[in-house]
Amino acid sequence: MNYSGRCGDGEEEDMEKHAVQVLALAHAYQVPWLKRACEGAIGARLTADSVVDVLQLAALCDAPRLHLRCARLLAKEFPAVERTDARRFLQENDPWQELQLLQGLHEADMRRRRWRRKRAEQRVYVELSEAMDCLDHICTEGCTEVSPAGRAPAAAPCARYATTCRGLQLLIRHFSQCHRKSCARCQRMWQLLRLHSALCDRPDTCNTPLCR
Repeated sequence: MNYSGRCGDGEEEDMEKHAVQVLALAHAYQVPWLKRACEGAIGARLTADSVVDVLQLAALCDAPRLHLRCARLLAKEFPAVERTDARRFLQENDPWQELQLLQGLHEADMRRRRWRRKRAEQRVYVELSEAMDCLDHICTEGCTEVSPAGRAPAAAPCARYATTCRGLQLLIRHFSQCHRKSCARCQRMWQLLRLHSALCDRPDTCNTPLCR
């Protein structure tokens, strides 16, 4: 193998065959470019059967890129990994590595949960913003149908958020006619009105009901 920073002709095939051994040598002799190449070659052939062994190799050779690929595969295919001989051997003979593996899976699961929670919160904020725009549009411009011909400009909220505007109009209609004390739909309307009144910067001239 040459030392130009890349594999020469015919050496890529050798890299695939001997990537594990070369990774150990590259780590021992501190050859960063060769180490990265080995990490890529090993990671490209990673499977559920080999991931536990490769994870241990990544820890021994301080290979963070390879460790990350192993963690992703473990999180994605853990049921298949659990049935492998390597996982059973790890459980019986190396409880410390087993603990680290489980901790890594737990951390990955927590990251996914945080990401999903953040996405859900973002969707709520977007929906509330759309509802506030539509509420102001309905009360200010007197919109009684979504994008009425000849009335609603292209920039009007109901032209952009047709579903939200239509649903809010139906909610307002229900709110004006409902007399039940514990109505979930009316509670949602009250929440929107309270939010609007808390955010409105022109309460003296605002046409939204109960704004002041």
